[in-house]
Amino acid sequence: MGFEQARVNRIFRPETYAEGVPYELLRELRAEAPVCWVEEPAAGAWPAGPGYWAVLRHADVKAVLRAPELYSSHLGATQIRDPDSPADLDFARTMMLNQDPPGHSRLRRIVAGAFTPRALRELADGIEQHAADTVRQVRARGEADFVRLPADLPVRTLARIMGVPEQDRLLLQDWADRVIGYQDADHADSRTVDPAALSDLGRAALAHRPTTRTTPDGRPVNPRSHAALTDMFAYAHALAERPRPGSVLARMRAGGLDTAEFETTFFLFAVAGNETVRNALPGGLYSLLSHPDQYRLLLRRPELIDSAVEEMLRHWPPVVDFRRTATRDVELGGRRIRRGDKVVVYHASANRDETVFPDPDRFDITRTPNDHVSFGHGPHFCIGARLARLQMTAMLRHVLTGLPALELAPGAVPARLVSNFQNGLKRLDVRWSRQD
Repeated sequence: MGFEQARVNRIFRPETYAEGVPYELLRELRAEAPVCWVEEPAAGAWPAGPGYWAVLRHADVKAVLRAPELYSSHLGATQIRDPDSPADLDFARTMMLNQDPPGHSRLRRIVAGAFTPRALRELADGIEQHAADTVRQVRARGEADFVRLPADLPVRTLARIMGVPEQDRLLLQDWADRVIGYQDADHADSRTVDPAALSDLGRAALAHRPTTRTTPDGRPVNPRSHAALTDMFAYAHALAERPRPGSVLARMRAGGLDTAEFETTFFLFAVAGNETVRNALPGGLYSLLSHPDQYRLLLRRPELIDSAVEEMLRHWPPVVDFRRTATRDVELGGRRIRRGDKVVVYHASANRDETVFPDPDRFDITRTPNDHVSFGHGPHFCIGARLARLQMTAMLRHVLTGLPALELAPGAVPARLVSNFQNGLKRLDVRWSRQD
């Protein structure tokens, strides 16, 4: 295919993404090898895997995502790295994210009530107020790290949806850091919570926190395994003894979930619901401020804010990729994929496909249509997409009106998350005109 295998393997290596998504390499691969083999070399303490097919074109990504009968979420789960043991795989398979219809559909129906238009309207005022308060508290400062600035918004929102006491919301942040950021030393052992600030339930959960990150034979513990999340699950079960009426936790109890389904659904809300907004907001703002003409246009035409949020999501997708497993021999993009092969769709590549998005590297808040796949496609389309958009829109609106002349801090280099899964920033220094 004209590419050295070592060069293709860069799209797997977590350290690649510390420098940014390799868009130029993805562009070249889309043109010459849109479905290509990646060897899955060893990454840090984690051993090499068997390899996988990377799917890079927009049309092929959507074809994979809408065909669970050909490309299963259940067979091997949805992360590139295989679970460490059959027990870990069995546990992962109970999660809604890692199921195919009809099992996936059953679990989705149980929690869908938390995301109806009516439910979102009930959340909207609180989201709006928190976004306004966040901006008001810093406007006189003149500078901030925009990764930390909006970070409390998604955890506050999730805490309300899940019925988690307000003082325990930062537990959600620590759990998400450990699970999502495990490839990055700054996040792998996140311990930001002050035990004294927690509820009795929160403090009791800390006693269950795993004390080792390696197995008896010296291998790293899979951060998504049951053994790595005993504190989260201890908390979930304790909280379920007194769920807030109408919360997701109450819906889960009433929905007849078994123990593993209950735990993995709690996991999914606590982690995925947090990280989507936490990645998309700072990354999207970085895209906006890196294109000052678009920032000025949005200030002049605030009615473009919804379109701007869509372009933020396209230009900075919060998730780089997701995995499926072939259920039978199939051909895709001219390549023969065998039953049992891993198939990894790259959202970040599909969102820059020049056959779908003219001038795809340009950030354009007037772009229409904007058929990005940042929330997925098909039966696994993100159940919280509307909630994520609601939070992003509220925060962006108050940032634009409350932090005038906003810009990237001179000389500051955004710090990126080391991850081949999450497209995140660890720090983004910005400044604005001070307001008394």
